[in-house]
Amino acid sequence: MTRSRTRMSADERMDQLVTAAVAAFAQSGYAGTTTDQVARLAGVTQPYVIRLFGTKEKLFLAALDRVCTSIEQVFRDAAARRPDLASLGESYESLLADRDLLLVFLHGFAASSEPAIGDIIRARFDRICVLVRELTGATPLDMRMFMASGMLLTILAAMRVIGPDAAPPGPGLAELMSTFEMPMDGSAS
Repeated sequence: MTRSRTRMSADERMDQLVTAAVAAFAQSGYAGTTTDQVARLAGVTQPYVIRLFGTKEKLFLAALDRVCTSIEQVFRDAAARRPDLASLGESYESLLADRDLLLVFLHGFAASSEPAIGDIIRARFDRICVLVRELTGATPLDMRMFMASGMLLTILAAMRVIGPDAAPPGPGLAELMSTFEMPMDGSAS
């Protein structure tokens, strides 16, 4: 009996490659990841990755776009339920469980000295700020506190201080984490 293999559409293959890119870039960062690593994760050849994306930079930008779009969608969904900063903050918990997503976000900031990456990450972070302001009507000071808290949570998740695979925090981090009104183990409240 022969099994027929279903061919992926171009969009499905691109999606598969971007998913693999998020995982690879999360692990090794922009500078430390090769297109060959992404290809192996996706189960394709490295020339195929280059044929679809052209360069590692364009592949990274596609992964970064996926990450930023996910963050924006989580915020839109939260605002549809209740359009305030507390609702958006509560929704960020779901992102804390996806460590790869948060790591790629941070790697985008770290690689911002690369002109194309810097231009994109600045524009996307600005777009997230504008979106949060539009969704909630927050004041500039409230926005600053919200974004600063979100970045701190992102860093804590990247360091595995919070989230599903968190290590026990030291006393300073435990005290800092006690100021957040959310579980720090990645579980929903």
